[in-house]
Amino acid sequence: MTEIPADLPGADLVASGIEALKRSDLTVEALLVCVGATRMRLAGLEVPTAPPLAQPPEIELYLAIGADHPDDTHSRYNALIRRLVSFERALERLGLAESASPAECSAGLFP
Repeated sequence: MTEIPADLPGADLVASGIEALKRSDLTVEALLVCVGATRMRLAGLEVPTAPPLAQPPEIELYLAIGADHPDDTHSRYNALIRRLVSFERALERLGLAESASPAECSAGLFP
């Protein structure tokens, strides 16, 4: 999947992050995508490979947020991670819905 459905929670952040990664620009959004890249790829989303990072993406993300918002880094980091997790869950559910048969959905077998 290359196109991100705009109605998924956090789709704006992920789309912006993917575009930044294509330019090798390690923005906060790009680092957020790096944090969730494995799970997003497993759900079928094409995520560009990030340039080499000095530290794990979670640390790089935290530092990037702290550079702009030193007084509330922790709360901003947690808010972004919550949005990422919401996006990932919605993306996975979308993949499940696309792979489920209409009978499974109408029979209530789809979560």
